[in-house]
Amino acid sequence: MAELSTIASSSATDWTLERLHLLKGDATVAVVIPARNEQASVGTVVSAISNELGEFVDELVVMDSLSTDTTASVAEAAGARVYSVADVRPDLGAKPGKGEALWKSLFVTSSDVVVFIDADLTEWGTHFVTGVVGPLLADPAVMLSRGYYDRIFAAGGEVTLEGGRVTELVARPWLTLFRPALASMVQPLAGEWAIRRTAFERMHVPMGYGVELSTLLDVHDHWGPQAIAQVDLGQRAHRHQNIHDLSAMATEILSTAERRRERAAGLDIAPGIGEYVELAHLGRDREWSVRPVVVGERPPMISQTPLSS
Repeated sequence: MAELSTIASSSATDWTLERLHLLKGDATVAVVIPARNEQASVGTVVSAISNELGEFVDELVVMDSLSTDTTASVAEAAGARVYSVADVRPDLGAKPGKGEALWKSLFVTSSDVVVFIDADLTEWGTHFVTGVVGPLLADPAVMLSRGYYDRIFAAGGEVTLEGGRVTELVARPWLTLFRPALASMVQPLAGEWAIRRTAFERMHVPMGYGVELSTLLDVHDHWGPQAIAQVDLGQRAHRHQNIHDLSAMATEILSTAERRRERAAGLDIAPGIGEYVELAHLGRDREWSVRPVVVGERPPMISQTPLSS
């Protein structure tokens, strides 16, 4: 068996808040929480970061991804600056999707390091923030830091060191085949990660769930595996999606991966892939239903002409 290449790994316990204050120096840190209809959990996430990390976090932002509930007001009351993706650079339009929210966050933050945390967390801690930011503050060669964890399943409280179904059935097999240097990434689609602003603002960003894979592949392709770190965050629990939603997510992941294979061959995008594709599901009534799946990408943020004042 071939030996796996080693991605630098550490534990969240290695990155205490006291140590990070010493490492931080003049660097600035933004925590961005993308949220769509997460009124039940976003306030807890925001208040924990605000109360426990204090001035270590220079910007605490919630990007409201076209919610139809009270996500925005709950997040604001908890202490976050809240922006709707529809109101940030409206001249560029607003798309649904996680990647869109992260891309738009670059227009309303200015920190050197940007940390992304999911809004639907139910079992977690603020060490998710300090853990993933640690390698970036300690080593200027690290561009991207990704978390991993034991996943706690709601049914029966089972604990397992596995990624989700899309991770284990799509992302990790693809990496093994086409980016074997990244095969030792435990959970390449983890939603808790940190990246240098100077790197992220120069990347194409998938508008949907492909953003975690795209940043991993782009950092690897531009700076090599030595620019990537992963951090053990302990345990994590969050809401789980149904199999049809995961099928849509898998489609977005495969689109993201194939675009990057095509770019490596000198093409800009994979042939035949536009902003959306149609994904069909056969229902119990033996009738087909079709849903649009977002597979488009935003251009590098730094390429966008600033609005005139």
